[in-house]
Amino acid sequence: SYSQATKVGNLIFVAGQGGVDYSTGNISADFEMQARQAFENLKIVLTASGSSMNQVAKTTVWLCDAENFDTLNKLYAEYFPVNPPARSTPVVKLPRENLQISIEAIAVVE
Repeated sequence: SYSQATKVGNLIFVAGQGGVDYSTGNISADFEMQARQAFENLKIVLTASGSSMNQVAKTTVWLCDAENFDTLNKLYAEYFPVNPPARSTPVVKLPRENLQISIEAIAVVE
């Protein structure tokens, strides 16, 4: 089985959130739109888990193409404007066709 998030103590471990619009199942071909959707999906899971973007301590952002790194940095600064969390950004091939980004996170719950 698959968990979107798991709570251990006062930490939430959020599974990779892709750039999928879950209301439609669509994945935008545009990287920026897909990445923005992945950040919004992350925000939804964090909120449902009793946390928030402000409480994220660490992310791993899986990218399919290193050419999208500048766009990712711009969005990262938008979604984490103050004290951005530590980040790793491996470049990989993601398992779902057309998926260009997946974001996992570790956040604090108070």
